[in-house]
Amino acid sequence: MEIVHVVAINPYRKGNKGKVFSYRMDTYDKVIESAAVKKMIQQIRGELPIDGVDLNDAQAVKKAQERLKSELPFFCPHYGMFRNNVRRQENALPESFLFQTIIDVDDKEYVEKAIEKARELNCSPGIWNGSLLHLCYSARKKLHIGIRMPVGMTIEETQKAYCEALGVPYDESCITPERMIFLTDKDSEIYRSKMWCAVLSNEEIMKRRQAFLDRGLTVDGRGDAKVNSLQFTVNSNSNDNVQNNRLSGNRGDYAAPAGTAVQPAQSGNSNHADDSHLGNSGGNYGTGELGEASEKNLIAFDLFQESAGLKGMAIDTVGSRHSSLLAIMSAGASRMMSEEELMKVVAEKMPSYYQEPDCHQLIHDFYAKYGDNSKPFSRDVIRINATAEQASRQVNSLQLKVERADGNHTVQSSNLQVQSSEEDYPEPPAMPEKLPKLVELLISRTPEIYKPAVAHAIFPPLATHLWQTSFRYIDNVVHEATLSTCLLAGTGAGKSSVDKPIKYIMEDIRKRDAENLKREKEWKEEVTRKGANKDKRKRPDNLVIQEIDADMTSPAFVMRTAEARGRFLYTSLNELDQFDALRGSGNQQFRIMCLAFDPFNLFGQQRVGVQSVTERVTIRFNWNASTTIQKGQRYFSKVLTDGPISRINFCTIPEREIGDEMPVYGDYDDAYREALKPYIENLNNARGLIDCPEAFQLALKLKDENAEFSRLSQDRVYENLSFRANVIAYLKACVLYVANGCKWEPEIDEFIRWSERYDLYCKMRFFGDAIKRANDTGEKSSKRGPSNMLMQLPDEFTYQQVIDLRVARGMDKKGTSRMLGNWKERHYIKVKDSNSVPQKFSSSVFIKLKFRKENS
Repeated sequence: MEIVHVVAINPYRKGNKGKVFSYRMDTYDKVIESAAVKKMIQQIRGELPIDGVDLNDAQAVKKAQERLKSELPFFCPHYGMFRNNVRRQENALPESFLFQTIIDVDDKEYVEKAIEKARELNCSPGIWNGSLLHLCYSARKKLHIGIRMPVGMTIEETQKAYCEALGVPYDESCITPERMIFLTDKDSEIYRSKMWCAVLSNEEIMKRRQAFLDRGLTVDGRGDAKVNSLQFTVNSNSNDNVQNNRLSGNRGDYAAPAGTAVQPAQSGNSNHADDSHLGNSGGNYGTGELGEASEKNLIAFDLFQESAGLKGMAIDTVGSRHSSLLAIMSAGASRMMSEEELMKVVAEKMPSYYQEPDCHQLIHDFYAKYGDNSKPFSRDVIRINATAEQASRQVNSLQLKVERADGNHTVQSSNLQVQSSEEDYPEPPAMPEKLPKLVELLISRTPEIYKPAVAHAIFPPLATHLWQTSFRYIDNVVHEATLSTCLLAGTGAGKSSVDKPIKYIMEDIRKRDAENLKREKEWKEEVTRKGANKDKRKRPDNLVIQEIDADMTSPAFVMRTAEARGRFLYTSLNELDQFDALRGSGNQQFRIMCLAFDPFNLFGQQRVGVQSVTERVTIRFNWNASTTIQKGQRYFSKVLTDGPISRINFCTIPEREIGDEMPVYGDYDDAYREALKPYIENLNNARGLIDCPEAFQLALKLKDENAEFSRLSQDRVYENLSFRANVIAYLKACVLYVANGCKWEPEIDEFIRWSERYDLYCKMRFFGDAIKRANDTGEKSSKRGPSNMLMQLPDEFTYQQVIDLRVARGMDKKGTSRMLGNWKERHYIKVKDSNSVPQKFSSSVFIKLKFRKENS
């Protein structure tokens, strides 16, 4: 029979030190055989440099090595299982005690001698005969010796006795039940017995437990002993009255049955010597499963999938499964389920991804960073929890009847989860792992938390390089790359993270601008010197200056636009209110924002004075701006329905946890500049109407997705914002296409889809409720955000039920017939056949053709 090995391990880098999970030995082996752990060990030992650390700074190197060591995966050698997977002394399950411990040789001068002595003790007669289970170098090339404990001896007694026999100092920190050991790579393993971390036979377990009980200890050797086990002879050369510690399992005489596992904690007394150590905990150590997921959690997972905007999508597919699971956790699944419960659900819902280490790492890291049970549930999580609870009890009602086989569940949630509370608002959509090459390059030196913001902010300066270049949108209107981005984030959130990439993108334009600014300055000085009555040279020709100052007045803006000869103007503002210099008479800055996006616009001024600027120009103006969320909301509060918001690409930076490590930037160097240069040249060289069929098809697809959600959610604000959001996404795709030498990359599809979802997320989050209030000041704004109305109706419903639902959502009764006609035309519903003459909608019964809750 197969020997079962159990290990309580946290296999994740930067794993939560308070969490361990019970697996079989193959998980342990995968970790120590991984290239990542091997690299970390080499860096800790000084065999490889550490990124961003000066090798000549010994203190910095030492600090970095200590940090890396603390990030290593780890395991607990004394117990195979902890209650709720929490690594605490009181949570160590007595029934899972492994009767083994690890001796820590923490002085390098003892290491080689200790290896020889351990092997000698293992082969000598006495209590240490056959006790050696494992030899392994530690992270700093010291030594860990895994041994089987003699029968009846506690961890502390075993440690003291073995260290004495070995001739090394005893370390009292090694005796705690919950002790953890950092894992090292496979090359550091010197020796491993097949009984290392093995589940012993019933007979052997009973004998060892009884020996503890006879001393007044618990079955795992804890408590106050009646007898000091050091009365045993510990001289390794003595043969008298000693217990031979070699287990018959070492010779293969017996083994624990395959598939067995350590029992979970039982209520009451844990000192039952006759209780078997084997049992079915509902888990399987070989696969890392902890049992079956509950019906409620499986239903809730589907609801959170829908809430994340992934309804009906294949989430267990390579390329999207990471971001899909991240979105589902962000939607609230991590609030309602514990880490272990979500693991069980993912094992069933995403079985392929569950087999990958990345899946476990993602879940673990998310809970470690965002798990906080002290915060109250959001409204959406409360609704989903109630829905799943009632659905799991098979309560049949209008909004709570669920059929898991079809995967359709009623949910009063939002595709974008628009809520008024910032604290319980979900995270933005996760950026795809695979990115277009240009985007990947530009964010390569950016800390992880800032990358989404930078990935949006790079497009206005990139598009500014295009000249006399246009793209035909799906409505047959020709657009230039008119792109503007506003970053809304809290104070100290890192809004300056966008500055360096913008600086390198704009480097060639700024160089040419500097030359023309010098020419302009020389002309102004010459005119000033000549005085009023002398001939003055005309203003120089070809004075193209694209990057304008933040405090430029409206006349100066018109003049710069005229002199740019069709090129884009550009500015980057540290604060949004710097736009006020363009205010002129009557908030012209907002008009300029709108016209800058619209093709074929005209703007200018007519003045009588001979020295005044009299021009009418087409505005081509791309810009970046940053501000706090509150300031941004106030700035646009008077023009919520006037168009600027829908024409701007918004992004944000999530708030970091208090006390988080400071984000560290990479080096923006010549290599970065040189890698960027070919893309900039491609943008500068492009001319004419450029056809990008892939971008065109993607825009059609995204338009249809937005339209379908709008029809089903009946959210007018979302629909209105989605129109121009799709244009912005299309223009971004075209910019990437041109920058890449008019070659399409498959990664552009997923990136642009994410970019548009992120833009709409920010608009709905920061302005959605305010726009609704502005649209109808007499109606209280809904905090739910858009949700699928058809999914909230039963499979057969009446006209009155639709009216009731619309009224409950604050909608007008008058739109009911038009909405049902739209749904019928789109084949979402049909009218139930009647034997009588055709009836009006108001007297009809309707049958759902999509989003059914039951299979018909």
